This record gives sequence, C-alpha cells and structure tokens, in this order.
Amino acid sequence: MFRVIPAVDLKDGKVVRLRQGKENEVTFEAENPVEIAKNWVMRGARVLHVIDLDGAFQGRMRHEDVIAEIASFAEVQVGGGIRDFSTAERLFELGVERVIFGTLAVEKVDELREFAESWERRVMIAIDSKKGRVAVKGWKETSSLNPIQLAKIYDDLKVSFLYTNIDVEGLVSGIEKERIAEVVKALRNPVYVAGGITSVEDIRFVKRAGAAGVIIGSALYTKKLKFEEALKVEYEKI
Repeated sequence: MFRVIPAVDLKDGKVVRLRQGKENEVTFEAENPVEIAKNWVMRGARVLHVIDLDGAFQGRMRHEDVIAEIASFAEVQVGGGIRDFSTAERLFELGVERVIFGTLAVEKVDELREFAESWERRVMIAIDSKKGRVAVKGWKETSSLNPIQLAKIYDDLKVSFLYTNIDVEGLVSGIEKERIAEVVKALRNPVYVAGGITSVEDIRFVKRAGAAGVIIGSALYTKKLKFEEALKVEYEKI
C-alpha cells in the first residue's frame, strides 16, 4: 500500500523545517510536537516520519521522550542520531516501528547487515543524496558512494529505503523525477521518497515510479499542499 507520510522534524523541542538540511536555515517552526503529530493522525495519517535533528547534528538522540509519546498513538519511523545499535533497540522498546540508519549504513556495513537480519522489516536505510553522493553525519559530509551503490549493499536483506534528494529538500520547488525513477527501478526492496515533494502531481509521479510512499514536510507546513488532497493519492489507481 502506497503511503503519504507527514514529517515531524524535532529541533530544540519544536517542529521545524530546514532548507536543504542546513542546521541554521529554519524555514518553519512550531511548538508542541506531540500535538502536531496527533493532528496529522486525526487528519488521516497512518504513519509519521519523525527525525531528531538535534541528534543528527550532535551525534546522539535528544528527543526520545517526545518520540516515545508519539509512538504511543501512531506508527512511526524514526531517524536522526542513531549511531549505535543499542539506541535502535531502545527505540523499538519505546514502540517505534522502524529505525532509520544513515551514517551507520556507510560506516558499519557488516554490523548493520547483521542487525537488519535480526530485525527484519524494522530497518530503514537512508540514502541521502547530495550532488549525487551519499551524505552522512547530519548531511554535513559526503561519502564516495552514490545512492544506488549504498542501497545495493543492503538490497538482499528485508529492509526498506528512504531516498532523500538533499539538493531540493526544503525548497518546495518540486522533485527531480529522473533520479527518483532511477533509484526505485534499481532496487528490489520498498523505497520511500523525500525531498522537494510539492504537489499532488509530484506524489502521483512517485507512485507511478513504483515507490512505496512519500515523506512530505515543508509543502504541508507552508500550506502549499493540502494533506487531505495528498492523502487521496494513496487510494488512486495509477
């Protein structure tokens, strides 16, 4: 089932949106993350995408209490600052459905593969693309791998992938269709797409490409895209 998933990005106790993931370029902020999460669920969201931005930038999670509260009433996938496996297991204990690994997916391949085998369908690999290369450590550094090269390392396991195009993230300027289609086509496992989703047509394209869902942030918070209109695409036959 294709999913339209609102993003709930946490920074300094607030929900924020950042331009291209840059720590100091905040384009939106709001208080009460738990209430915002409840609002998305009330409006029909079946899954929430929760990122601890402070954790991503500082190397360890800062908002586990908020994440636990959100996980008590919603299915959540969580990322940001998960730099060891004990943290991931603790998140599972808190009720998180899937954990997202970015930096570890590049730095500790063998260990993450073993972990993913122990937690089938509960691991999501972040393939964050910055000018064609995989970005790590809060998107501040880039590796030598391209997104497909990284994903292929894990595609034989029962995992899912999160493909984010950082070059258009937070700009509310639309998606880069060719890159999305290329990544989705190359992989066997489910691929979720983030970065630049701005219109219902963007969502339809991603669904037609064969992705499992989209994560939407800035377009929803700036009201450029109505969630109820986006949600309808889940049920459309394309």
